[in-house]
Amino acid sequence: MKIALACDHGGLNLKNKIGAYLKEKNYEVIDFGTDAFDSCDYPDYALPAAEAVANGECERGILVCSTGIGVSIVANKVPGVRCAHCHDVYCAEFTRRHNNANMLALGEKVVGEGYAMFIVDAFLSTDFEGGRHSRRVDKIAAIEKKYGK
Repeated sequence: MKIALACDHGGLNLKNKIGAYLKEKNYEVIDFGTDAFDSCDYPDYALPAAEAVANGECERGILVCSTGIGVSIVANKVPGVRCAHCHDVYCAEFTRRHNNANMLALGEKVVGEGYAMFIVDAFLSTDFEGGRHSRRVDKIAAIEKKYGK
């Protein structure tokens, strides 16, 4: 599975740890940056990663900033992206099962490094259940279409 990975300066430490962890688990990682602790704008990095997921270049994506909020807002502006801002394993699992989320947003200052890997594992190893949940995901797509997203 190919994973898009991106962060701003507030998420660089955790992004780097997640990237190394994913490579150890034999995931293919495309790192969209940032690679520096200098202050930067999270949309500049979250957007290309979200576009890579939306256009199929990557199957899933993981975004990190200080809280996870900013990057999730950016990603969810891209049609076809369903980015879940998660800080626990339960939400990471159920956003895959029920929402077919294709991106995960984490906050470096909110979730510990070790626990973040459990969240990542739950997000990447859980399948979409389909069924009644497909109808709901289809309604999300219809909203995107209605508003020209």
